[in-house]
Amino acid sequence: MKRDAIIGGVMGVIIGDALGLPVQFMTKTEIKKNPITDMTGGGVFGLEPGAWSDDSSLTLCLAESLYDVGYNPADIARRFVMWYRDGYLTPSGKSFDVGGTTEIAMKRLIHGVAPFKAGPTDAKSNGNGSLMRILPATLFFAHESDYTLIQRICEVSKITHGHPRSQLACSLYSLFVRELLKGSTPQKAYDTMLLKSQTVFFIDRKIGKQLSHFKRIISGELPDLDERDIKSGGYVVESLEAALWSFLTTSSFEDAVLKAVNLGWDTDTVGAITGSMAGVHYGYSNIPDHWLRKLLDYEKIMSLTNQFAERVLQTK
Repeated sequence: MKRDAIIGGVMGVIIGDALGLPVQFMTKTEIKKNPITDMTGGGVFGLEPGAWSDDSSLTLCLAESLYDVGYNPADIARRFVMWYRDGYLTPSGKSFDVGGTTEIAMKRLIHGVAPFKAGPTDAKSNGNGSLMRILPATLFFAHESDYTLIQRICEVSKITHGHPRSQLACSLYSLFVRELLKGSTPQKAYDTMLLKSQTVFFIDRKIGKQLSHFKRIISGELPDLDERDIKSGGYVVESLEAALWSFLTTSSFEDAVLKAVNLGWDTDTVGAITGSMAGVHYGYSNIPDHWLRKLLDYEKIMSLTNQFAERVLQTK
């Protein structure tokens, strides 16, 4: 595992988030009239260029917790609540664009519900809110066995998203990203993830039963689909499909994230998930510097990310 990949992954989340945020909720057709090619401001929240949202804040909260105290679900939950209630690790000092499922979980945590019981478990609570911020846990537990990796990833998902489908999305993502960390090509990483999807989900039968919802991914057909067949809404399955497709059908960090955010709809989150994959694979050194320098609080988030990378490298 290389430092460049770890830092690239975390910063890739924030870059994708910031690129996609100004066109969030716009349709693909609307965006095509003026495609995203650089970091812009505006959008429904009227933000300045380089602003980032809950995707990045929760990713940073998770990374900070893992490097500060190791794996401690109560501490992760505490920092998530600090973000929600106090605007912790936000560029503006205030949380915004909070997903419905995440908000329910935050209120439950505030009222003393245990971390693994906080995330709603109904089938309608399968937004992309745990997938978008799961990367630090993937990096932190990448050296573990398949069994332990998936177990931990599912636990971290449960803090906000408790349904088995959301846990499975995070698990498939983590298996894929771990192969990228090993230096596999995107296609080889995808092939390995497909193979493991048929063998490793014996851990929890409830999770294994959700595989049918991911058939376009685990069939291997996803990279061959046309853009018009790719949906990019907030549903966790759609978001994972869109991110994988954007990454697997491009050959640079820049092309991957721009392809993702120009798909429309939940652009910040699909951009963030794609950016995490592309950042791990291409590395921090291949993220355009002019994008990095436009990020709000760049020095602060780079410092946090460097500390997290040091901790991850020590856990190998």
